[in-house]
Amino acid sequence: MLSVLVADDHAVVRSGLTYLINKQPGLRVVDEAATGTEASLRVEEGGIDILVMDLSMPPGENGLVTTKRLHDAFPKTKILILSMHDERTYINQAIKNGAMGYVLKSSPDTEVIRGLTVIASGKKYLDSNIKMTASDIDKINPDATDVELGSYQALSKREREVLPLIALGYSNKEIATKLFISTKTVEAHKANIMRKLDIHVHVDLVRYAIKHHLIEF
Repeated sequence: MLSVLVADDHAVVRSGLTYLINKQPGLRVVDEAATGTEASLRVEEGGIDILVMDLSMPPGENGLVTTKRLHDAFPKTKILILSMHDERTYINQAIKNGAMGYVLKSSPDTEVIRGLTVIASGKKYLDSNIKMTASDIDKINPDATDVELGSYQALSKREREVLPLIALGYSNKEIATKLFISTKTVEAHKANIMRKLDIHVHVDLVRYAIKHHLIEF
């Protein structure tokens, strides 16, 4: 039995997906998450074979960033993106960042089930309504370095979780509560983030996060 985590900011979507997935043999939803941060923390706890995740769960970290961070840290957890975004840039980047499947929310339920079945077998899956060109395939290069993010790559896994929350204006206490860590630990992560990114004031951190599409409002 494969354990599935459903992450979407709409409760009705999570409920519908959970009902649909639990009807399939060999699959069982063991938990739900409403934000990228919640999804990350749950994957960290272990026991998640497949993560079905929306790309847009504001306010919080950009779903494309969450996908890469989770794939880098937990490569055995297979990620299926379920999104309303059908733009090639989103699809290409999601696959490049480590998603094994991409399904459109506008597609019928059968696409979700087919996607889950295919990635569960270790293969990649794209919604049948998505037509990829040779140019698109060339852009999906898992070994490519994302120069655009620069020093962001130097941040630790936890620092990457803390950064979007700081940029969105959460207090140290609120961040500590969300991530189940102490306020002193949050302060230490914040200091390390600012130092590694060579940023000295909060407003510049916000500009950095927005410029590099690390957060959604």
